[in-house]
Amino acid sequence: MVTAAVQAAAANGDRSENGDYIYGKKRLREIDSRVRFLRKRLDDLVVVRDPPTDPTKVYFGAYVTLEDPDGRTQELRVVGPDEFDLRASKLSCDSPLGRALLGKGLDAEIIVESPAGQQVWILVAVNYGTCRET
Repeated sequence: MVTAAVQAAAANGDRSENGDYIYGKKRLREIDSRVRFLRKRLDDLVVVRDPPTDPTKVYFGAYVTLEDPDGRTQELRVVGPDEFDLRASKLSCDSPLGRALLGKGLDAEIIVESPAGQQVWILVAVNYGTCRET
């Protein structure tokens, strides 16, 4: 789609002052750069299939349930930085909360400093079950 837009813009004539052409070429370079980055990452990726030796602690791939001081719970899954999606309850292991959770066991107090102030949760459940759709 982007290549077709660049081709159509190039057909309009003078490319030096053609905004659609210049923007399209820039977008193609960005796409090429992202593809190169992802291809390099493929060699380093490892699929985690087995649960850890201690399933009561939080490691990569864990489903966790956190409880705030008011008793409200929140379920999240700890995933890699390329997979995170908070709308789907997928928390990056590189985020402040993700880093605070890694290695913690049940009933641990999780404290994270945020711009809004200190946030505190209790880790009430850890699960390494099959992927659930949210």
